Amino acid sequence: MSAHLLVSGHVEAALAEAAGKGISEDVVARCLLSESIRLFKRHRTNDDIASELTAAADNLDDDNPLIFIRP
Repeated sequence: MSAHLLVSGHVEAALAEAAGKGISEDVVARCLLSESIRLFKRHRTNDDIASELTAAADNLDDDNPLIFIRP
């Protein structure tokens, strides 16, 4: 099992549990982002974390190729 499949299964379970308690997906997503940053901080610098988040933000548009392969 890939790491992505492992984590996505946990995320789906968290979303289902949250929905049962009236917690929105947006709130769950913000909590997951906070937890991701907390985990990054264990072994990465703030600048490195900021670069990771910036790269993710730069590639939000599903209709365009990834920014590093754009002309």
